Amino acid sequence: MRHDIHDTFPGHAGTETDGHTMKSDYQANSITLTGAVSMGTGVMIGAGIFALTGQIAELAGPWFPLSFVAGGIVTGFSAYTYVKMSNAFPSAGGIAMILQKAYGPGAVAAAASLLMALSMVINESLVARTFGTYVLRPFNLDAGSILVPVLGVGLIVFAYLVNISGNRSVGLFSVVMAFLKIGGIAVFGIAALAASGFAFAPASGSPETIPIAGFMASIALSILAFKGFTTITNSGAEIVDPHRNVGRTIIFSIAICVVVYLLVAFAVGSSLSLDEIVAAKDYSLAEAAEPALGPYGFYFTIALAVVATASGLLASVFAVSRMLAMLTEMEMIPHSHFGMSGPIREHTLVYTVVIAGLLTVFFDLSRIASLGAFFYLVMDILIHWGVFRRLRQEIGASGWVLVTAIALDTLVLGVFGATKLQSDPLIVVIAVVAITAVFAYERIFLSRWTAGKPHADH
Repeated sequence: MRHDIHDTFPGHAGTETDGHTMKSDYQANSITLTGAVSMGTGVMIGAGIFALTGQIAELAGPWFPLSFVAGGIVTGFSAYTYVKMSNAFPSAGGIAMILQKAYGPGAVAAAASLLMALSMVINESLVARTFGTYVLRPFNLDAGSILVPVLGVGLIVFAYLVNISGNRSVGLFSVVMAFLKIGGIAVFGIAALAASGFAFAPASGSPETIPIAGFMASIALSILAFKGFTTITNSGAEIVDPHRNVGRTIIFSIAICVVVYLLVAFAVGSSLSLDEIVAAKDYSLAEAAEPALGPYGFYFTIALAVVATASGLLASVFAVSRMLAMLTEMEMIPHSHFGMSGPIREHTLVYTVVIAGLLTVFFDLSRIASLGAFFYLVMDILIHWGVFRRLRQEIGASGWVLVTAIALDTLVLGVFGATKLQSDPLIVVIAVVAITAVFAYERIFLSRWTAGKPHADH
């Protein structure tokens, strides 16, 4: 029998949530506020700042640091929806819970949930390629080297091995790495700014030099550097005092990332010209470190990038595999074990790393980031619209905030799509085809599933 909407939120094995027995291994009160913030920032501060800074500068021009501020503002409006929903309905369901409550257990909720999961897998390939790119910088090998995807896939395999060893290994590693990389990035930023006398040459251009369309398009990429906050909603049932701490965790994580990203952007801008940043867009932080801090600073930044990307990938693989397992239990996506033994999450862990590995091999950083932006923004718009239409009164959400979130996402998506149509139309075609295919697939899957199952008990 198909589960009721409240029966779709996995909880601790053998425990009850909303009056139903759950099948998964989620453990209530197992994640502290500090641990949740570490997990959130661990996912966010990964490839975003290391790989996207140059791409954002290429689009936004001399005022590229402000793109991170704008991205943080847009993310803040988006986070409002997630905070309100998580405070009202804290659960392990996260994104899928919000979508099911907004749209019911149909194709829209299933497809949008799958888009979110896929955008997170895409982010893993971004992180993996960034890892490979930075590891090879001391050897003067660029992002086009065949070793970049090789190293990226190697990191994905490592993440799989750590994740398969158990939740405690992931949690401890994430907390330690989050503190290390936030502290290290802060040291890099302050040291680079101090070495340059706190000068920021790229920002010295006149207002007429600001590429408005490019700046707006760049916000789509800067949003990617923040979207890891959604991981927190997927762990709502496990966070201590979730009605209070889920929202606080999201707010704290975004605030920390805004400060860190802005600091790094100004540090890079103080060390390199805009042309130099764009030329080294896949490894701009490493390029900025050497003139500002010398060879030791260069190697420090390389080590920092390795730590940040490795920890970010570990946290992301953990989150995505659990989200896919949850979608499987909610019967929103099909599942085949392909002869594998063990629980569903071990199977989805394999699917996650295989898809991420393939993307790492076949796509470069620019296209990976673009595809992730398209998937995420479409999903985000659907969430805000669904909550605005059906749930805002129930959760006490302000209508104007939800409408503003929709408008900002739509504006950024439209400008970004138009920009990419001019510079790289193929990735726009791939994104449109992929999104359409996801919705069509879910419609067909759910129709066939319904036809072969007893009538729903909603």
